[in-house]
Amino acid sequence: MKKIFLMGILGLFALGSCTNKNVHSHDHEGHDHSTVTHNHDGHNHEAEGHDHKAEGAGHNHEGECNGDHSHGSANNHKGGTTDGHNEAADAHSDEIILPKAKADAAGVKVSVVEPAPFQQVIKTSGQVLAAQGDESVAVATVAGVVSFRGKVTEGMSVGRGTPLVTISSHNIADGDPVQRARIAYEVSKKEYERMKALVTNKIVSDKDFAQAEQNYENARISYEALAKNHSAIGQNITAPIAGYVKSILVKEGDYVTIGQPLVSVTQNRRLFLRAEVSEKYYPYLRTINSANFQTPYNNMVYELSALNGRLLSFGKTSGDNSFYVPVTFEFDNKGDIIAGSFVEVYLLSSQLENVLSLPRTALTEEQGIFFVYLQLDEEGYKKQEVTLGADNGKSVQILTGIKPGDRVVTEGAYQVRLASASNAIPAHSHEH
Repeated sequence: MKKIFLMGILGLFALGSCTNKNVHSHDHEGHDHSTVTHNHDGHNHEAEGHDHKAEGAGHNHEGECNGDHSHGSANNHKGGTTDGHNEAADAHSDEIILPKAKADAAGVKVSVVEPAPFQQVIKTSGQVLAAQGDESVAVATVAGVVSFRGKVTEGMSVGRGTPLVTISSHNIADGDPVQRARIAYEVSKKEYERMKALVTNKIVSDKDFAQAEQNYENARISYEALAKNHSAIGQNITAPIAGYVKSILVKEGDYVTIGQPLVSVTQNRRLFLRAEVSEKYYPYLRTINSANFQTPYNNMVYELSALNGRLLSFGKTSGDNSFYVPVTFEFDNKGDIIAGSFVEVYLLSSQLENVLSLPRTALTEEQGIFFVYLQLDEEGYKKQEVTLGADNGKSVQILTGIKPGDRVVTEGAYQVRLASASNAIPAHSHEH
C-alpha cells in the first residue's frame, strides 16, 4: 500500500513537471482540455485530445514530455517562409554588386559570347629587323679625323644630302687628299692637252696619247668626287638617303680610313619580323600564314594583317648552333616600331571553327588561376573560373567555364574585381 501511494505521488510529480514545461508562461486561448486521461500505470502520461489552438502562436506541443519541442520558424509568413528566401540568398551569395553608374564611370564593357573562327597559335620569340633596301650607311670618302656637324643623335630625322660628319686631313703626313687630287688633275689635264695637239701631226703615238687621256679622266673623276663635298674645314659626309639615324658607328675625334662606315640611316618604311621556331613545330610551318607580335617597350600587340604584312620564307634547316628554325615576315612600319627590338611572336596557322574566345582584357589572374566576370543583370556580376587554350596575343581561346550566350565583362574586369573586395558596396536588394 505504501509502495502504491509512493508511486502515485511520483506520478503526480512527473505530470506536474510535464505540465509546467508545456505552459512556457503563454496564455493559450481556446485550449480544449475536455478529454484528458492520465494513466499512471508505468507513468505513461498520454494527453489525448489536447487541441492547443493558440491563435497566432504556431507552437506544436505534441510529444513535449519527451523533450521534442517542434517550434515552427518564428519567421513563418502567410504564403511563404524564410527558408525559401534563404535558398535564394544562398544562390546569390557569390554575386558582386556594382551599380550601373559606377560601372559606366569605370569603363566596364560587356560582350555576349558567340562561337567564331580562331586560328591555331605557335608562341615564340623573335626580332624586328630593317628591311633590305630601306637602310644605308654613310662611309668615309677620305682618310682623316672625324668631327660631327652639329648634334647628330640616333633617331633624328635626316634628309638626303644632310651633312652628318666632317673628315679633316689637315696636319696628316699624306696631306689633304682633295688638294692632292686637284694637283693630279691639273697636271694630267695639261699633259692631255699638250699631247692632243701633237697627235695630229704624228709627233706622239696614238698609244701614248690614249694613256695620257686615261690619266686625265681618272684624275678628273677623283677630283670632282672629292671637291663636291669639300669645304675649308674638311670633307663633308652626307646622309645617303632620307630617313632616321639608326646608329652612329664612330666617335668625335676618331681617325678613319677610306670606306669605313660612319653613320647608319634607315627609312623604317618596311621592316622584317624574324621568328625563331622550335624544331618540334617544323611540320606545322607550312600552315603558317601570318603573325602577331608584342613589343616590350609599349606592350602593344601588332597584327601583320593590319600592317600589310606577308610571309617571306621559313627555313628548311636549323642553325649550326641552334635548335630553332627561322620564319621571316615583311610588313609596313606604320607605327613606332623600333628596328632591332626583340619581341614576343604569335605565329598564326590553320583555322579552327566554332571556338569560344575572349580578349585578354577580360581575364584576371589569381595565383595562376584565371577568372572572368559574368553579368547576371544590370548591377549583378559573378566571378567565373575558366580554362585557357591558344593565345594569339589579343584573344584567348576559352576551353571551359563559359558557354554561348553568356554576357562577359571584356573591359574593366579589374574594376569589377575591386568591387567584389569592397565592403562599401550596398547589399543587393532587388528580386531575381
